[in-house]
Order: sequence, then structure tokens, then C-alpha cells
Amino acid sequence: MAMNTQIAQTNQAGNVYSMYKQNVQKYFENVTKNVPQYFQSMTHLQEECVKACEKTIDASISMQQEFAKKNGFSTEIPDAMKTTFVDINKQVVQANTVQNQIVKTTIDATVQNIKTFNDNVNAFADLNKNIVQSWITPFTQKN
Repeated sequence: MAMNTQIAQTNQAGNVYSMYKQNVQKYFENVTKNVPQYFQSMTHLQEECVKACEKTIDASISMQQEFAKKNGFSTEIPDAMKTTFVDINKQVVQANTVQNQIVKTTIDATVQNIKTFNDNVNAFADLNKNIVQSWITPFTQKN
């Protein structure tokens, strides 16, 4: 039944612009419907990759720890070295946090710019229509 409605609408659209507009609208309706599913899948993929990295590193550390223990290697480190490792890790985490804030701010600014464009696109279209009309009018007037 929906296909008959689409055919009827297409047949009623008597010109190329109406047909084009309908097709573009259907395309963007489909994109709008699929984008959230795409991002959900990408988020799930990212989470699984992070888990895989974490588990791989944990398994590697456990294997090395077991090897050192069975072979009688000392795994003690001086306090100064512990402090250095903790400080480096804090700096890495802080740098990652700052990087994420910068990326988020950049994305938010980009979204705002696109919203501003969307809010003004009709004004741009009206301006262009007026320009085209001003070009056409002298040529269509009868002398």
C-alpha cells in the first residue's frame, strides 16, 4: 500500500524539482533513522576495543609477574621510582582529559556553526532568488 502511495505522489509531482525534492526528503528520512543505530554500533565497537586492550595488557602483566615469581626475580622497586610512575600516570590521565575536553568543545562549536547555517539557509536561498529574479527581469520585459 505504501508503494502505491509513493507512485501516486511521484506521478502527481509534475516536474523534475518536485520529484527531486521528494527523493531527497526520503533519503534524509532514511539517514535520520539510521544514524542513531550507526553511532550505537560504533560506540559498542569502541567499548569492546577498549576492553580488549585492557584485558590484553592485564594478561601480559600477569604472565610477566608469574614468570618473575617462578624464576625468583625481584619485582620490588624503589620508592622514588614508584612516585615517578604515579606522577607520569597522573600526567597522562590529565593530558587525556584535557584532550577530550578540547575535542568536545570543538565538536560543540561545529554543531553550533551548523545550527547557525541551518537557521540562515532559507535567508540565503531568498537572497539568491532575489538576485536571480533581478537578472531575469530585464530580459523578460517586453519592449
